Amino acid sequence: MFSSVLSASISGLEVSPVRVEADIGQGLPQFTMVGYLSAQVREAQDRVRSAFRNARIPLPSMRITVNFSPADIPKSGSRFDLPVALSILAASGEIPAESLSGVMAVGELSLSGGITHVTGVLPVALMARKSGASLLIVPYANEAEAKAVDGLDVLGLGSVREAVSFFRDGVLPGREGAPPPDPALNKYSEDFEDIQGQLSAKRAAAIAAAGFHNLLLVGTPGSGKTMIARRFPTILPSLTREEALEISRIYSIAGLLDESHPVMGVRPFRHPHHTISPQALAGGGRIPTPGEVSLAHRGILFLDEFPEFHSQTLEILRQPLEDREIVISRTTGTFRFPASFLLLAAMNPCPCGYYPDFSRCSCTPRAIHDYQNRISKPLLDRIDLSVHCPPVSFEDLCAPKRRGMSSAEIRQKVEAAREIEERRFAGTPIHFNSEIPANRIAEYCHMDEDASKTLEYAFRTRGFSARSYFRIVKVSRTIADLDASETIRARHVEEALTYRPPDRAQ
Repeated sequence: MFSSVLSASISGLEVSPVRVEADIGQGLPQFTMVGYLSAQVREAQDRVRSAFRNARIPLPSMRITVNFSPADIPKSGSRFDLPVALSILAASGEIPAESLSGVMAVGELSLSGGITHVTGVLPVALMARKSGASLLIVPYANEAEAKAVDGLDVLGLGSVREAVSFFRDGVLPGREGAPPPDPALNKYSEDFEDIQGQLSAKRAAAIAAAGFHNLLLVGTPGSGKTMIARRFPTILPSLTREEALEISRIYSIAGLLDESHPVMGVRPFRHPHHTISPQALAGGGRIPTPGEVSLAHRGILFLDEFPEFHSQTLEILRQPLEDREIVISRTTGTFRFPASFLLLAAMNPCPCGYYPDFSRCSCTPRAIHDYQNRISKPLLDRIDLSVHCPPVSFEDLCAPKRRGMSSAEIRQKVEAAREIEERRFAGTPIHFNSEIPANRIAEYCHMDEDASKTLEYAFRTRGFSARSYFRIVKVSRTIADLDASETIRARHVEEALTYRPPDRAQ
């Protein structure tokens, strides 16, 4: 007998429908699987055989052939165990073959017959809805994740016996349904109010958050750079439903999605150590998985001790910072991962950290020059905002009653600017001012005459590149939005110019 059921293959972030077909016929007892399979998928026959035996489900002593169609798409992972089992159950007559019509299934089998958690269920659910599947069968542990997708019938099963009872007798599992998705709230234990002084850094953080501009913090050790960075998520604008699903899709494939919060409720904050490898930053493997630049998508990639990262690792950032995606080529194909993140970096001005205070700085001019030049000019050119964090004064530290601007107050201003951006970019793929393409600058960034003259003078006297010019205009646009001004004025350009990365030490 013949039967089939739908499943899905994941390659990078791409999800493709796969039909798992089973045929049971006369011949010597044999279990064969074909269709461009990885070793993980081929191991499914042993898991299925043991799961059936321990669940007391007879496996026919006949020739069993399982085909994964289309055969030219590589299949990997353990998510095919359940569709293999279902197709065999239908082909052997244990369940009606017609009951699998329009059904898509993913899940791994344990040797005891249980159906266990797998990664990538959220993107599979999105694809199932798009392809018009009538029902998606997933492990019970993944049920809440799959139900985060609206407009799709989902059933979570805990064992092969439950699958037989459902498809043969229509009996649903005798337990309460999976809890509904609980979107995480923006609750943080840290607040910008904790930071004494550093008004210019707080202002730069608000601009960066409102327009999603890259920010570099430069200052002496202990000046509060890392404190500011760790509080940055508290002022970011809220996620839209589209952005939340976009991020959750990446984390689901990476196996990092929290089962209790199947849809991300806050923007990611990734903080890799400076010893990270290029592959871990970009994404790696024979079939690449998301790296840090993709895990930071729609959120923050914080690189502390910026110059301590290996130069080869840092240069990887140039493409995603420009294109907002990273492309990885392998012999098995080309993989594209989204990488629209806010780069937040912190560094000392020299190896000892006290330049240009020569009363404390012990570095030679050569050492200072070499240290600062670890950040290449093309990479530095992709930084929108750079701000100096001076040492905190004694008066600031000893003024506990002096209340600084809180995260809630800063975020209120950021959200107001974000609403202006949403109205401006409605109906376009642009989310933030930092994403405005160069050919649409004139459309979205209207300047008055004084602002144009100010920018022209700066461009001619300071030798800006074309990339720097466009970044200054976009930062000016965000400053104007924070000021609720439709037109960019001279004061907005002047403030944007103060945040350009300083000249290197000679």
